[in-house]
Amino acid sequence: MRMMLKFTLPVEKSNTAVNDGSLGRTMESILSKFKPEAAYFMPLDGKRAGLIFFEMAEPSQIVESVEPFFLSLNATTELVPVMNAEDLRKGLAKVAKKK
Repeated sequence: MRMMLKFTLPVEKSNTAVNDGSLGRTMESILSKFKPEAAYFMPLDGKRAGLIFFEMAEPSQIVESVEPFFLSLNATTELVPVMNAEDLRKGLAKVAKKK
């Protein structure tokens, strides 16, 4: 299932992580592990933030996907199932056929 992982990083902790290089190393590790379809990074509500879109094969991957953010960066995370346009078309076609 395609998932969106939204994260925000507290400013002080992420300042330290930028300065000591651990932010880059942590993000590279996460991105190489999950091989995301897309990843975007931006400021959000005055904090460093990002959106990572990836495929999750099984629910146990929830732990793998969020723990690096908690343990290394003291991040706030949100994990949400998402669809692309083709997924939406398929879903709508199935609903329309039931009526």
